[in-house]
Amino acid sequence: KLEKDWTAHPVLHIDLNAGKYTSPEALVERIDHHLTGWESAYGLRPEAFQSLSTRLENVIARACEQTGQKVVILVDEYDKPLLEAIGDEALQDDYRKTLKSVYGVAKSMDAYIRFAFFTGVTKFSKVSVFSDLNNLKDLTMDARYAAVCGITEQELHGHFDDEVGEMGRSLGIGKAACYERLKQEYDGYHFTEESAGMYNPFSLINALSEQRFKDYWFESGTPTFLIETLKRTRYDLEDMTREEVTADLLGSLDSIDTNPLPLLYQSGYLTIKGHNPRFGTYTLGFPNGEVERGFTRYLFRHYAPIRSDQSGSFVKDFTLEVEAGRPERFMPRLEALFAGQDYQVVGDAELYFHNVTALVFKMLGFYVDVERHTTDGRMDMLVQTKDYVYIFEFKIDKTADEALQQIEEKQYAKPFERDPRKLYRIGVNFSTATRRMEGWKVV
Repeated sequence: KLEKDWTAHPVLHIDLNAGKYTSPEALVERIDHHLTGWESAYGLRPEAFQSLSTRLENVIARACEQTGQKVVILVDEYDKPLLEAIGDEALQDDYRKTLKSVYGVAKSMDAYIRFAFFTGVTKFSKVSVFSDLNNLKDLTMDARYAAVCGITEQELHGHFDDEVGEMGRSLGIGKAACYERLKQEYDGYHFTEESAGMYNPFSLINALSEQRFKDYWFESGTPTFLIETLKRTRYDLEDMTREEVTADLLGSLDSIDTNPLPLLYQSGYLTIKGHNPRFGTYTLGFPNGEVERGFTRYLFRHYAPIRSDQSGSFVKDFTLEVEAGRPERFMPRLEALFAGQDYQVVGDAELYFHNVTALVFKMLGFYVDVERHTTDGRMDMLVQTKDYVYIFEFKIDKTADEALQQIEEKQYAKPFERDPRKLYRIGVNFSTATRRMEGWKVV
C-alpha cells in the first residue's frame, strides 16, 4: 500500500500501448523516448554505449537521490510488442530479450523501488520476460485483487446511481430496467471462481455518458492476432464455451500453437463461468452481451467476409427470412455466401463449414445450439426463433438426402413434437473439392 501523497514519490510511467511494433527498432525507440524524457528531467547525459537497462538504472538512482524518495514504476501494456509479433518467432524473441533486460531492472534496483505495477493483456510464462524477477507477485487469479480492474455492482449503485437514473429517464425505461440492461450488456467478468461479476469500466462509463447502449469496447478495436491465432490453430469455435481447462492453462500462453483459449481468456473475450473443484477445471463463456455480440460479428467478417456494400442488405434480408419461416429464401443466400469465399483462409473444410454457418445465425441474434445432444445422437445445429425451429444436419462429400435421412433415423425432431412452433428439417451437403455448399433440401 502506497502513501496517500503520491507526489512524494517520483513516478516512472512506461506506456507501451501507444507504439506500433513492426521491427526491433520500434520497441527500442519507444523505450528510448521515455528514458530521454526522464534523463532530461533529472539532469542525466547518457553515453552512447549505454544500454537501455543501464540508462534506466541511472534514472532510478538519480530520481531517488534528488527527491529522497523511492521510485514508483508503472508499466502499461507490457506485452503489446510480444502480441504484435505472434507468428514471427525471430521478432518476438528479439522483443523478449529487450523487454527482459529493461524489466529486469526492477530486480537489480529493488532497493530504490517503492512499488512496481505491470499490466498487460496476456501472460507469457514459458518465455517470460519476468523470469529473473522473483520479487513480483502475480495477481491475475488472486481472489484478494479480483475487483481491482473493473467496477463492481456495489460501486455502480454507490457512485453512479444518479447517472443510471438519468439514463433510464432519457431512454424511457426507468432506473430499474436501466440497471438490468447495463448488467446484461457490460457486467460478468470473473477473475476467480468465486469472485463477483465486474463491469467493463470503458463501456459502462461511455454508456452513462452518452445515455445509450452501444458496443463501446469493440469500437475501440479488436486485435487481429486473435483471429490469426484461431485460424492458425483451426480451432472449433463452439469449443470456446464447452471445453474444460485448468488454471495452469488459463495462466499461460505455452499452448497457444494448439489451443487459443488462454489467449481469449486473458484478453477479456472469455471469462470464468464455472469451476469443478474436484478436478480443478474451469469452463469459460462470454462475459456479457456486448462481448458475445461484438466478437461474433468480428469473427464473421473474417471467416465469412461480405463486401461492405452487401453487408447491410444481407443482414436485413437474411434476418427477416429466418424470422418469417422462409428457408427456401435464406438458404440460397447462405449458399451464395460460401460460394464467394477466399479459399486460402478456409483451413479445414468441415470445421470451417460448421463454424461459419453457426456464426451467421449467431451474428444475427438467433438462438443457436451446436451439436445438441439427443437420446440417439447429436444434431449438428439447432436454430430457434419465436415462431420457428430449424434442425440442420450437415454432410461432407455426401448428399442432402443423406443428411435428412439422419434427422429422421435419429429422431432429432422428437423433442419438439408438442412445440407449437413450425419445425423445418434442413439437410445440407458441403464439398471439400470446391469448398462450397453443394446441395440442400428442406422438409
